[in-house]
Amino acid sequence: MNAFSTVVKDLRRQYKLTQTELAYKSGVGLRFVRELEQGKETLRIDKINQVLTLFGMEVGAVSQNDRDK
Repeated sequence: MNAFSTVVKDLRRQYKLTQTELAYKSGVGLRFVRELEQGKETLRIDKINQVLTLFGMEVGAVSQNDRDK
């Protein structure tokens, strides 16, 4: 698993959504949600953002200097 998979799975459970409901509400396929939650390493960032937008979040570029603080 990776950080994205953990965050998405935790948020989905917090909001009491099934994987099917999350896929439908975010506009991605069920297979994508399953792969995301299983920690697949090669997923499209735009689709990850589609899912995260539902929870008021997004993936973006972060300066290495900011990351180390």
